[in-house]
Amino acid sequence: AAQLKQALSDERDLEAFFGNAPKVHPKARTITGVVCGVRVEAIDDPLTQKIRWLDKLIDELAKGRSLDTILRA
Repeated sequence: AAQLKQALSDERDLEAFFGNAPKVHPKARTITGVVCGVRVEAIDDPLTQKIRWLDKLIDELAKGRSLDTILRA
């Protein structure tokens, strides 16, 4: 929580946010689907793909799906 508050107060952009993140969940690559008409797994740019993973994760959580289901755990 403290790190998130610090990131928000620093007004970091998404590139800095993901660049300073300790690590991406090892199963993040299993997040698939379509966000804004684009297949998440087909995105070539690593930063854009991470942003879309986050978008998809939020969308699925908002629909009531569990994190284990989304990450195919």
